[in-house]
This record gives sequence, structure tokens and C-alpha cells, in this order.
Amino acid sequence: MSIRIGKMTIGAVATNCYFVYDDAQEGVKSAIVFDPADRGAMIYDKMLESGLKCEAIVLTHGHFDHIWGVQELRGKSGAKVYALDVEKDLLEDTALNVSQDAGRPCTVKANEFFSDGQEVTLAGMTFQVIATPGHTKGSCCYYFKKADILVSGDTIFEESVGRSDLPTGSNSQLVRSIQDKIFTLPDMVKIYPGHGGATTVGHEKEYNPYIGF
Repeated sequence: MSIRIGKMTIGAVATNCYFVYDDAQEGVKSAIVFDPADRGAMIYDKMLESGLKCEAIVLTHGHFDHIWGVQELRGKSGAKVYALDVEKDLLEDTALNVSQDAGRPCTVKANEFFSDGQEVTLAGMTFQVIATPGHTKGSCCYYFKKADILVSGDTIFEESVGRSDLPTGSNSQLVRSIQDKIFTLPDMVKIYPGHGGATTVGHEKEYNPYIGF
């Protein structure tokens, strides 16, 4: 198995949409799509051009800029949508997910929900669900241990952290999540955040000014 991760940065707030796939597959490769931003149809078409098939849509949290593209991508691909169980209310409420204030009200009903610590296999790849409340109460990260990959959503960024002033957010929870859940991972784990460039656990432990010990 040779796990690879690709990225498209899409939308008004430059949201990172990731697709993870096993490069060892022959022919069209099944991929997991994380946070399809606001261009579901475009993501589907670009993936097809690259020889990838959307096998599952997985959400790190339910804010508008991460879910606007879900319905289009689900409709074209037939893929199921997954999220952390704690995020259900936010996904289904336009005020909580801020889509109402952003001018394009949107809700998402996930097909299936994960629980914290669950090991999941989709598209032939296994990852662990890590609940990291703080940005929202149901924010989570996805850890591909064998590939040293963490898809972190808006919990942590390169030398920064996600905002905690939106509905269900909590700065104290956010800091604890990063310290207790992310900084306990190996230093070489590469972090792929919801906005901005990739980083590593080791780099953030040393240089992130928002997380004190």
C-alpha cells in the first residue's frame, strides 16, 4: 500500500479539499474526499480527469466553507457522507454552521457517524477518528498511522490555530485538544489543515505561538 494525498484549494476563504488514495491500485483509484468546500461538481470532474473515484466524503467539521460542495459531490458520485457524531446538530442547522450568515444557507445529513477513537476502513485504507473539540464541538482529525498523515480540518494550522468564537467553539477546549490529542502523535506526522500549507506535529510543538505548555 502506498497512500497519497492530493489537494484542491477552493472558494472565497481558500478551503483545502483533500483526496486520499492508495497509489498502488491499478486503473481508476478509489479515494476518500475530505471537506469538499463549495465546488462539488468541479471536484468530481477534476478527480475523474486524474483517474480517481470518490468513494467516500468525510467531514472534519460542519462549517459552511467545508460543506457547501457536499450535496453536488454526493449526487454525482453516489458516495456516502461521514462526520463525527457530536457534529450532527451543527451540520443540520444553518445558524450553527454559519451558512445562513454567509449568504448561502446549507445543511447536510450525514449517512453515517463516527465516534471518537474509532478505527475506520474506507476505500481500502484505515484511519483513526480523533475528536478535537474547540473550533466546533464536533471538530475532529483523521489519522492515517501507516502513512504518518493527519487531516486536521480547522483545529490547527501552520503556526496558528482555528478560531473558537463561532457557535459551539471553545478556546480552552481547542488548546486542550491540540495538546492532548495532536501533540501526543509522533513528531514526523504531517498535518494537512483546512486552510494554508501543510506542517508537522514536531514543527507545531516548537513554533506554534498559540499553544503553551
